[in-house]
Amino acid sequence: MKYQNLGKTNEKVSILGFETWNLINFKEDQSIKQILSYGIENGINLIDTAYTYLPNLNEKGNCQEQIGSFLEENSYRNDVLLSAKMPTHLLNKKDDMETIFENQLKDLKTDYIDIYYLEALDMDYWNMYKSFDISEFLDKLKDEAKVKYLGFTTNCEMDMIVDITDQYDKWDVGLSSLSYVDERYQSGLEGIEYMYNFGLGTVVRDPLKSNALIENIPNEINELFDFADEIRTPTEWALEYLFAKEEVDTVLCPMTSIEDLKLYTEIASKEKFESSRNDKDVLREITFEYKQNKANDCTGCKHCLPCPKGVDIPACFREYNIAKMLNNPKASVNSYFRLEGKADNCIHCGECNPFCPQMIDISSNIGDCEEFFGKKEDYFKM
Repeated sequence: MKYQNLGKTNEKVSILGFETWNLINFKEDQSIKQILSYGIENGINLIDTAYTYLPNLNEKGNCQEQIGSFLEENSYRNDVLLSAKMPTHLLNKKDDMETIFENQLKDLKTDYIDIYYLEALDMDYWNMYKSFDISEFLDKLKDEAKVKYLGFTTNCEMDMIVDITDQYDKWDVGLSSLSYVDERYQSGLEGIEYMYNFGLGTVVRDPLKSNALIENIPNEINELFDFADEIRTPTEWALEYLFAKEEVDTVLCPMTSIEDLKLYTEIASKEKFESSRNDKDVLREITFEYKQNKANDCTGCKHCLPCPKGVDIPACFREYNIAKMLNNPKASVNSYFRLEGKADNCIHCGECNPFCPQMIDISSNIGDCEEFFGKKEDYFKM
C-alpha cells in the first residue's frame, strides 16, 4: 500500500481509505469486523464514518458504535486515522452541534477524532454555520484536543470552496467527489487542485459513481477499453485515474464485501499508476462517449432564473445530465434530492423557455428530469 502526506498535516495516509456509508449492504456471511480487520492488516489506515450512516442489519448498534467497539476490542485505535462528520442537515440550533459531537465520541469509544468535517456545505448551510459561531466551536474542539484536524465536505461549485477557505483559516482537510467522467462537474478537478495548492489534505469519495462506472457499461464504452495499451478492468480505470494524481492524497471506497476489499487493495498496492499517452487518450474518448448520453445541453448560465416556483433549473439539469450520462439515477441521486428547488416544483408554465441560449425546451426537460429520478422514498428509507 502506498502512503502519502495528508496535506499540511504530518500524517501519512494510505491512498485507499474505508468509506462506511453502505455498511448495511454487507453480505450476510460477512461482518464489519471481518472487513475492517482485513483492510487494516493490508495497509488501510483511514476509516471514514458519519453520524447517520446505517447499521449492518446483522449486528447490534449503529455504524459508529460498531466501528468504535471494533477498534477498542482489537487495540487498533492508534493505528488508524478516524474521521467523522457533523450532520449538517440535522442541525436546528447552535447547541445541537456540541450534543451531536459528544454523541459521536461516545459511539466511537474514543477521546478524540482525527479528522472532523462539516458535512455537505453549500451557501445556505455555510451561512447557517456562521450564524452558529462555527469558528468558535471548531476552535474549541481543537483547543480541547477533541479533534486533531478540521475539514469540510462539499460538492458545490468552485466559488463555494474559495469562500469556505477564505472565511476560516484553520482547515486541514477537504473532501469532495471526483471521477474521470466528472472533472468539470461542480468544483470537480479544479476544486481538488485548489485545496491541494492551499495546503489541505485532499480526500476523494465516490470514485466509481455509485458503481455506475463498473456496472451495466454500454457496449460502445467496452469497445473503447479494448484500444488501450494496458488492458484494465473498469474498476482499475476508475481507481488508477485518481491514484495517479499528485493532487489526490487518498480515495475513499465503499466496501460491501471482502471480495470488493481484496480487489481495491490489490489495485492500490501496484507500484505505479502511470498510463501511456494512448491510454490517456482512450480515457478521454470514453469520457466523451459517456457525455453523448446527456439529457440536454444546459451550460448552467442561469438565464432561465428566477423560476416563479423556485425550481433550480440549472442544478436540476446538472444532476439529470450526470445521471443520464451514466444511465443510472443513483449516480446523482444524493445531490439531486438535496436541492431545494427540485423538478417536482415545476408547473410547466413555460416562462423560462424563451430565455435559454441553448434553445432547450426547459418545461419538457424538467418533466423528464422529475420522471427520471422518481420519488425520494424509492432510494431512501423514510
